[in-house]
Amino acid sequence: MIVRMWEARAEAYGVADLITWVCDTALPELEHDPLHVSSEVFSSTDHRVVVISKWRSSPRPLPDPPAMLVARAPHSWDFTQVDR
Repeated sequence: MIVRMWEARAEAYGVADLITWVCDTALPELEHDPLHVSSEVFSSTDHRVVVISKWRSSPRPLPDPPAMLVARAPHSWDFTQVDR
C-alpha cells in the first residue's frame, strides 16, 4: 500500500473553490483506477487543502488545479507504512 499526500495552499478567497475542484474534478479522475483504494480530503485554517489517497501501487498524480485557485504549486509525497 502506498499513501500519497497532496497539499496545496489556496488563495485566501478560494479555499471553498479549491475543495470543490478537488472533490468534483480531480478525484473523480483517479477513483476509476483499479489501483486506487480510497481518498480523503482535509482543509486547515491556514488555507491548505490536503488529499490523502491510498493506492495498491503506482499512485497517479492529481491534475494541476486552476492557477487562480492556488497561492503556489501543489506538492505531493508518497509514504509506505512502517512495521512496528
